[in-house]
Amino acid sequence: MAPSSPSPPAPPAAARTVRAVGAWIRSAPGTYIWLTILFATTFVVHQMSPDFEEDFLRQRSTNIHELVRDPVRVLISSAFWIEGGHWLTYAFLFTVFHAPAERWLGTLRWFAVAALAHVLATLVSEGVLAWAVRHGQAPVSAVNTLDVGVSYALAGVVAVLTYHVPRPWRLVYLFAVLVVYGVPLITGRTFTDLGHFTAALIGLACYPLTRGTTKPPHAQ
Repeated sequence: MAPSSPSPPAPPAAARTVRAVGAWIRSAPGTYIWLTILFATTFVVHQMSPDFEEDFLRQRSTNIHELVRDPVRVLISSAFWIEGGHWLTYAFLFTVFHAPAERWLGTLRWFAVAALAHVLATLVSEGVLAWAVRHGQAPVSAVNTLDVGVSYALAGVVAVLTYHVPRPWRLVYLFAVLVVYGVPLITGRTFTDLGHFTAALIGLACYPLTRGTTKPPHAQ
């Protein structure tokens, strides 16, 4: 009887890690395409002088002035720039929240949650700010406030993940979401605080989009 051929050696740990990372990224393509675009735009911003950067981002900002001029353009463009250039922070947050949500919901429903949170929270917060300016509760200069970034979309996705957390930890997670986004609204009361809290409520309201997904198991 011929001796059996030796089994191929197991791939080294580094190769297995690379494969695992690659598989994770492929499982959430929308998240990492968006993150790659943010990396590119952040690199571009870092090449600008501070004065030019502020003016450049203001033209892509969802402030009252730009929303009145061209709402569709700024609602889209504002989601691809990060004020301050902290890309690594968002790389971590996208991996922790966006990627699991996209894997769970699928790319289309994940994108719907993120887009609804980004657009509706922007319109609500800027609408309240416009009311405050009109009634003398905020300075007229607030119509040109710099407001770019992806934090409203992130808040919506963080909130919708409540329905993916197994019971009984779901209520704990929901409480944490409401504290994280609710306390700043009470203590700070800025239009961005309102936007983040609104985005979280929108994410929670997206429960119908979670139907038909794999139900989370009960915690043991």
